[in-house]
Amino acid sequence: MGADLADLVLPAACAGCGTERVPLRFGICTACVAELENSHPYATTPDPPPPAMPPCTTLGPYAGALRGALLAYKERGRHRLAGPLGGLLAGVVAEAAVRGGGGPRVPLVVVPVPSTVSAARERGGDHMARLAGHVVRRLRRAGWEADVRQPLRALPRADSASLDVAGRAAAAESSLRIRGARIRVSRRRPTMRGTLIVVDDIVTTGATLAAVTVRLREVDMQVTGAAVLAATRLRRHRGGAPGESDLRVPPGPEVLAHVPRTRGDGRPSAG
Repeated sequence: MGADLADLVLPAACAGCGTERVPLRFGICTACVAELENSHPYATTPDPPPPAMPPCTTLGPYAGALRGALLAYKERGRHRLAGPLGGLLAGVVAEAAVRGGGGPRVPLVVVPVPSTVSAARERGGDHMARLAGHVVRRLRRAGWEADVRQPLRALPRADSASLDVAGRAAAAESSLRIRGARIRVSRRRPTMRGTLIVVDDIVTTGATLAAVTVRLREVDMQVTGAAVLAATRLRRHRGGAPGESDLRVPPGPEVLAHVPRTRGDGRPSAG
């Protein structure tokens, strides 16, 4: 009720499409909720994939309502979107786990890609750690044995927009460090012998997901796969360097029936 009253007293444009003066639920209009709910997780691979890139599953292309909701949550302080976005990401994580041979009865560890200290400060917290918390709570309600681990920390790194795929991979890997104390605690837990899924908001070149996979392997944490909310493609300039985003991502297969789904408000769907 408090969330609904806040929308009435402090109306805001829909995070997905920008439409104003429409009924909102957690900042998203009915049309955008329907668009997001009609998305189904599918496999995606950057072209070309960097070495060590894990199998990746996404909810959809970085476009439309999904792009708007991610930008509003990540860059514009719309933190109430963490619930519904986390619910959607839970379905992607479950699909990635199943593709990797896991399932509700197999212990699942979710590892969010870490934010730098400065990025977390600017965004009011680590946005992926927050989403990962919602993911695990949603999966537990659906009967999964799931937990969150944060064994990595991120150091500041220079802008990699002008780098090629190999350069981005090297920059991403050098910016990640293992938190030794947390690894020692994690290794004693039986869940570390189960399925490990790395989660991020967007995948483009795959450099970050590949770098996380390399770092985790160094401490015997084997990554099963990755789950992201959105995937982009990169056009190539004549010289072969990455260019602007190309959002044309082919649709994927239907999600498996046992993967948990949510409504636009982050609660389980009746379907």
